[in-house]
Amino acid sequence: QVQLVESGGGLVQPGGSLRLSCAASRSIFSVLGWFRQPPGKERELAASITSFSMTNYADSVKGRFTISRDNAKNTVFLQMNNLKPEDTAVYYCYGVSRQGRNYWGQGTQVTVSS
Repeated sequence: QVQLVESGGGLVQPGGSLRLSCAASRSIFSVLGWFRQPPGKERELAASITSFSMTNYADSVKGRFTISRDNAKNTVFLQMNNLKPEDTAVYYCYGVSRQGRNYWGQGTQVTVSS
């Protein structure tokens, strides 16, 4: 069974930073990334990265968030800087396997508030 396990969420003040991590139980993913779901809104893509390190970011996080991955450790990271209250959301790690199947983590809460 393939699992994606997130860590690193929490409460931070506006302007602060957090780093999310997601560890995959198997090395099967061509794409890894993060979606987020703000309160009362739909889930949206925040950032993604391919196995060749090509990245994609939502316009709302460009210049503030950086996604990276360690293929040897089957882990993807999301460094979030200059956080804003509108970044408050449940952040979900996701992966697309080389066979085209989608996998999701359980989600981690990020709250940006003073």
